[in-house]
Amino acid sequence: MPPVSLPSRPATLSRAVPQGTRDVLPPEWAWREHLRARLAGVFAAWGYRGVEVPALEFAAESHPQNARAFKLIDTGGEVLALRSEFTTAIGRLVRARFPEGPFPLRLQYGGRLWLRTLTSELGRLREFNQVGVELIGVATPQADAELLRLGTRALETVGVQAVMEVGYPGFVDAVLEDAGLPAAARNALHDAIDRKSGADVDLLAARHGLNPEVTATLHTLTDLYGGPEVLAQAATLARGARARAAVAYLEAVSALCEPGLLFDLGASRRYGYYTGITFRAYAEGLNQPVLGGGRYDLGGLPGAGFAIGLERLTEVTAAKLPPEPEVVLALDPTGAEAARAAGMVAELAWTDDREELLAYCARRGIRRWAQGDKLTEVTA
Repeated sequence: MPPVSLPSRPATLSRAVPQGTRDVLPPEWAWREHLRARLAGVFAAWGYRGVEVPALEFAAESHPQNARAFKLIDTGGEVLALRSEFTTAIGRLVRARFPEGPFPLRLQYGGRLWLRTLTSELGRLREFNQVGVELIGVATPQADAELLRLGTRALETVGVQAVMEVGYPGFVDAVLEDAGLPAAARNALHDAIDRKSGADVDLLAARHGLNPEVTATLHTLTDLYGGPEVLAQAATLARGARARAAVAYLEAVSALCEPGLLFDLGASRRYGYYTGITFRAYAEGLNQPVLGGGRYDLGGLPGAGFAIGLERLTEVTAAKLPPEPEVVLALDPTGAEAARAAGMVAELAWTDDREELLAYCARRGIRRWAQGDKLTEVTA
């Protein structure tokens, strides 16, 4: 038989990673896992128990990320999707595993998400990590205030002083409804108001034939941003019962929270998804929120929660990254254990070839050997 030649290495194996994905190297990985553990500890101390949901789920037209999810065909012909957000998955778990509660049900989660299309909102990543919590089965100001306080405390625990902004998309819609705008016009204006785009507000107002008084109200909505005093200004725009109820609810939440909350009453993002308050936390040096969440409906079951983006949190806290412990090369198991007991990282020698070990230490930046109970400088 003639000799068999091995196939050459496929060219695809040497290609860069797919767009929107990235490799994570040891220092960042270690810091990210440290942050993950600290956050999970805070959540647990507040009563949030951990759950895990599958990365694969059944694709559904009703899923909020259906159009942007990675999809594949199962062996049985069913269409599956890679998990693209956690709230829907947690809702499915609750309905299946905790149909009777007990409520309120406090859960925490963590893991990866995937999106097929790139978004500036997620920093152009299509594969990313989140940790978060869900408070399910109750819809009260106390529950929402708990989440706002927990989000702030969790970030403080990892050294991040963030600004928490609270919105209420339903308030925007109620004011628009009170102004006599039909549903089609309200839907078109939500995005323009959320983006604080006065030019787009004027364009849409002209397109829908709105009078100057209504147009002025729309511009006022885009400027409703600030501390609790903004709620008093919002009350002057709340003519109908729905709008007044939204302001009263925000006032109740504000009274239960620590000072420092900011209110963005023009926040109208994803109105169709959120049913109550929304909130985002911003940290210095990052123009995207490091935390985001809000109140929603799980098929008749009220819920609220938030997620923290671990990639963003890692970036924000990079300056706080502690120095790595000294790495030594242990020439025997006893030396390795002694070094580890002293708080060092000990790699165990794999050969007796001193030249090979010296070359490795030079490349790795290792300065000391560990042998027995002694540490000595790496020398030839």
